[in-house]
Amino acid sequence: MAKVKITETVLRDAHQSLIATRMKIEEMLPVLEKLDQAGYHSLEVWGGATFDSCLRFLNEDPWERLRTIRKHVKNTKLQMLLRGQNLLGYKHYADDVVVAFIKKAVENGIDIVRIFDALNDVRNLETALKATKEAGAHAQIAISYTTSPVHNTKYYIQLAKEMEKMGADSICIKDMAGILKPYDAYELVKGLKAVIKVPIQLHTHYTSGVASMTYIKAIEAGVDVVDCAISPMASGTSQPPTEPLVATLQGTEYDTGMDLGDLDQIAAHFAPLRNEYIKSGLLDPKLLGVDINTLVYQVPGGMLSNLVSQLKLQNAEDKYEEVLKEIPKVRAELGYPPLVTPLSQMVGTQAVFNVIMGERYKIVPKEIKAYVRGEYGRPAVAISEEIQRKIIGNEEVMTKRPADSIPPQLEGFRNEMKEFLEQEEDVLSYALFPQVAQEYFKYRRAQKYKIETICVDMEQKTHPV
Repeated sequence: MAKVKITETVLRDAHQSLIATRMKIEEMLPVLEKLDQAGYHSLEVWGGATFDSCLRFLNEDPWERLRTIRKHVKNTKLQMLLRGQNLLGYKHYADDVVVAFIKKAVENGIDIVRIFDALNDVRNLETALKATKEAGAHAQIAISYTTSPVHNTKYYIQLAKEMEKMGADSICIKDMAGILKPYDAYELVKGLKAVIKVPIQLHTHYTSGVASMTYIKAIEAGVDVVDCAISPMASGTSQPPTEPLVATLQGTEYDTGMDLGDLDQIAAHFAPLRNEYIKSGLLDPKLLGVDINTLVYQVPGGMLSNLVSQLKLQNAEDKYEEVLKEIPKVRAELGYPPLVTPLSQMVGTQAVFNVIMGERYKIVPKEIKAYVRGEYGRPAVAISEEIQRKIIGNEEVMTKRPADSIPPQLEGFRNEMKEFLEQEEDVLSYALFPQVAQEYFKYRRAQKYKIETICVDMEQKTHPV
C-alpha cells in the first residue's frame, strides 16, 4: 500500500471558504518556504475565486502572486482549480481564450491543473484538458460530486472511465458541499480503484461534520491523495485539518511521512492571522461549526450564506426554511445539477424567486434560461418539456458543445484593452473580468505614476539643478 499524500489548500480553498478569498500575498510570504519543505504532494495556490478577489478586493495582480509563490516554492508542485470552459469566470469562453489562459498559467508556475465542469459534461473539459497536457502540466479531471436518483457509484465509475479515456493524468472526487459520507466514500473509491489506473484524489469540506471520517474510509479504500488545510484555517466550511490526519496515520501502512513539528511551525504562522480575521469580522465564527442542513438539503455552506443575504434584501428572512425546501425541488426539475459554482447560485436564486413571488417560475433569471437552453452543457437528467416550456417557451435547446457556438475572442479582448497592456497576461485578466480588471489596471498605472513622481522629487533634492 502506497503512503497517502496530502494537498494543502490553505493558500486557496481554505481562505476562499472561510474569509471570502481575502488572504493577501504578504500574509503568505513568510510561510511559503516552510510549506515547501513540509513534504506535501502539492500546494493549491491559485484558481477558484482567487483571481477575481486579487483584482477586485486586494489590488493585486493574480499573475504576479503566482510568480511570487513559485519563486519561493521550489520543490513542491503548485496546483490550481479551473472551471473547464468557464476558466475562472462564470460563463463559457472561446477555445482560443481557454488555450491561451492555461498556457500562461503553466508558464507562470502551475504544475497541476484541476479541471471540473459544474454539470460533469465532459465536452466542457476537452479543450482545457488538451491545453494543459500540451503545456506540459498534469491534467487532473474532477468529478463534481452530488447525490440524486441518477448520481450513484455506477454513474461516477462510468464518468471516471470517460475521463481516463480522454487522457486525465489523475481523477479527483470533488465534494464541494461536504456531503460525501464515510461508507459512501469507501464504496466509491473502492469501485474506482478497481477499474481506473490513474491516481484518485479526494476533496471535501468539513461543513456537515463528517469529512475526517470520510477521509479515513477513503484511505482504507485506496485513495491516493486527500485535500487538507492546516488547522487554524481548517474545519467549518473549509477542509479537514492536516495535522490530526497526519497523526492518525503515523505508524500505519498509510503513514504520510510528514513531520508534526514542521506542521506545527506552519500552524503557528496562521494562528494569529485567524485571530485577526475573526477580530476584523472577515471570519465569521459561525462558519467554523457544523451545519447539518448541508446533508439534509445538499446546500454548500457558501450557498447558504448567499441565500440569507438575498432574503434580507427582500425583507423575507422568515422564508428561509421554505426556500431550503424549495431548492431540492428546483434542482430535480432542472435535471439534478450538482450545486457548485455557478449552478449553486443559479438554483438558489430561482428557489428564492419561486418562494417570494408565490408562483413558481413566474420570474426566471436569464442565467437559468440560458441553462435550460443548453448553454451551460447537458444535465445528467433531461429537463421535462413542461419545465422547458415554463422557462423558455418554444425556444430551441442546444445539443452541441456550448463552446462550438463561440467564435474566437482573444484578439477582440486585446483590442478593447490595448491602452492598459503591460504584459500578455493582462489580456487574459481583462477577458475574464473586463470591468474589474480595467479598474485594477487604472490603479496600477496610478501607483506607478506616484512612485515615478516620488523618485523624480528625490532625485531633484539630491542633485539640485
